Amino acid sequence: MALDKYIAQDLSNRILSGADPPPKLTLAALAARYETSLTPVRAAVEALIEKGVILKRPNGRLEANPKKKGRGGARQAIPAPRTPQDWDRILIQEVVRASLGPKPVYLREEALAHKHGVGRSVIRQTLSRFAGAGLVDHVARRGWRVHPLSEPDMKAYIAMREVLELKALDLARPRLNREDLRQMLEDNPVPQPGEAARLDNRLHEYLIERSGNRCISDFFRQQVALYYSALFDYAAPEASLVAEMAAQHRRILKALIQENWARARQALSKHIRTQGPVLMMALERAAPPGSP
Repeated sequence: MALDKYIAQDLSNRILSGADPPPKLTLAALAARYETSLTPVRAAVEALIEKGVILKRPNGRLEANPKKKGRGGARQAIPAPRTPQDWDRILIQEVVRASLGPKPVYLREEALAHKHGVGRSVIRQTLSRFAGAGLVDHVARRGWRVHPLSEPDMKAYIAMREVLELKALDLARPRLNREDLRQMLEDNPVPQPGEAARLDNRLHEYLIERSGNRCISDFFRQQVALYYSALFDYAAPEASLVAEMAAQHRRILKALIQENWARARQALSKHIRTQGPVLMMALERAAPPGSP
């Protein structure tokens, strides 16, 4: 669904159901509420004026049509359209699977658009962002080329991640909250006999956010980091690996709660480095039988 249509449907539903619309029916207030630019808001408002749901007064002010308020039944939840970040998370899975083979794989816009029920322009825009990050190459008349996972590239990323996360931990020290840490510790419990291990992965994002360093945050928001994060999630589904990762998180969290910074850095460093062998195991599992 296009953003302007979503805004029109959501706003119309609020008015017709009698639910409170935004405090001010102005383009700026609506743009702030829906976290977008004025263009889709203006298109949505014009559509609702045409339908008589919103009235535009001679002085230019907007107001909900009093004759329409509460006349449309109960309010319904209107699903918001996916954002570029949503599509990054969805299509990075396609890149991850394609990168595990021994040879380059071409992703086709038409096939992906059909699979995910969206227009080709959304697929093209997302893959263009990936190309800008060096994850894929665009090849005319062939599609978007995904190269096999490179062990040197993977090791280089893990080395950079280790440096930046350790720096994030150092910067985050004065901003850490013991209650937050204890809650994360509870969410990475020691599994009881017969119980599946649980892994709560918020620790990394928490340290990065609490570091207060925008450059570190930007690194982990970009598409290369998204790729390796998705790759690790894909590579480590086994219960034994989940249990081990959760145990490593517990060691880091306990050290942070005790303010044993040296032990916390050592545990975090080991935790990050162990992900390299896990990714290589995924590569070996994906290799066809008989391959070297």
